Amino acid sequence: MAIFILNSLTKKKEEFIPVTSQKVNIYSCGVTVYDDCHIGHARSLYIFEVIKRYLKYRGFKVNFVRNITDIDDKIINRANELKVKWDELVAKYITRYYEDLKALGLEKADFEPRATENIPEMIKFIQGLIDKGYAYPTSTGVYFSVRKFETYGKLSGQGIEQMLTGVRKDADETKEDPLDFALWKSSKPGEPFWESPWGNGRPGWHIECSVMSTKYLKTDTLDIHAGGRDLIFPHHENEIAQAEALTGKPFAKYWIHHGLLTINGQKMSKSLGNFITIKDLLDKYKDADLLKLFFLSTHYSHPIDYNEEKIEEARKQKKIFEECLAKIDNWGVLENRGVVEFSDSDRKKIENICEKFQNAMDDDFNTPQALSYLFELADLGAKFISTDKEEAFRYLKGKLQEYLNIFAINIEIKEITSEVKRLAQERDSAKKNKDYKAADQIRGQILKDCKFIAIDTATNITFVSVDQSKVNETVNIKFISVNQDKKDKK
Repeated sequence: MAIFILNSLTKKKEEFIPVTSQKVNIYSCGVTVYDDCHIGHARSLYIFEVIKRYLKYRGFKVNFVRNITDIDDKIINRANELKVKWDELVAKYITRYYEDLKALGLEKADFEPRATENIPEMIKFIQGLIDKGYAYPTSTGVYFSVRKFETYGKLSGQGIEQMLTGVRKDADETKEDPLDFALWKSSKPGEPFWESPWGNGRPGWHIECSVMSTKYLKTDTLDIHAGGRDLIFPHHENEIAQAEALTGKPFAKYWIHHGLLTINGQKMSKSLGNFITIKDLLDKYKDADLLKLFFLSTHYSHPIDYNEEKIEEARKQKKIFEECLAKIDNWGVLENRGVVEFSDSDRKKIENICEKFQNAMDDDFNTPQALSYLFELADLGAKFISTDKEEAFRYLKGKLQEYLNIFAINIEIKEITSEVKRLAQERDSAKKNKDYKAADQIRGQILKDCKFIAIDTATNITFVSVDQSKVNETVNIKFISVNQDKKDKK
């Protein structure tokens, strides 16, 4: 089945056909390193990692580039505010960015180029635009002539008159048109600069992405350009204008934009006191998967609203997968018990759910729908375990783990110890001898001393590890023996 993507450029859901068969070039706008990454950045980092992993799962060779903006007005202003050197500020927050990426359990892109490492290529690119008549130098820099690019506005859907209403009144008077944007900015006293044919200065924000995407992906036409919805105008609009004016070719076949994140219905802002960094959230919850499950619950293209209740709901969701995989991994303690064969009917049940998962992801990476099918798999796995269908639930485990890996969800299972196995055998002997009181005591010992819940199946026993904080609650509520209950009722 084909993959379909909602293309922000055409505003239509289109079949995904890369420029080169089975090879996909993706560029995503990365972070500007002047502060710690927040959970809005995390959504962007995460969702495009999932898309990359899914495309690989579907057999594509994926080349993925994500830039780092390490020179920008925001960086210079923040460095001045903190009274530190701009490059020291950049080095600090690049380190923090990679710490966040690691803490989230996400991979680096194939290339993560920094703007300052590619300035010679940017100068060459700008000169090419000047030579073609699309750009012009002034005393304050070099500007792109927007009105000369006839299809300007095709991504955002804005006309020239609409754009003019948003232009600042204090715009640079050296520009030929208020809409024209900077390709190169002349440096002011005390600012970092690089030499160029137009004097000392630094590149504009937009030019870096046009240059680095085509350089590192080795193509004039990207398969997918990705980023947040807030970047459509002017950033992505300007990228298109620059690149297509120079090459005469489409800059990207498909544009993917994720929705923005709010906090309890409000825009995230330090002034509102609701600015949540990735580090702060992970320090609080100790589990990046909770944030990932929260992101998966909403389609990437839609806005998403964060609150603590949703994180707690994600914790319950992860527990479903943990318990399913733990029961599978820790099944089969008792020896010489029967195993039910893997039937065609059971295989078909698994494959039907797997097919639904793939169909959901093929439909514009519909993660909420796809996630629901993973819960179906976990539920089916529990049924297979309860009836000792070992081949079936082990096959199901492989599928579930494969899909969780696409979502970068990491489930760690605590393996049962030799002491647990010994106690399980003793309990089994007690049950055979109808010594239910002793069996219950051993079950309680397994929970209290070894931190495992003992769960009986038809012919065997499985175990799930529990938190120390939950042990007493679990003993009081859940672990009265079923056999003992029946005995008491007689």
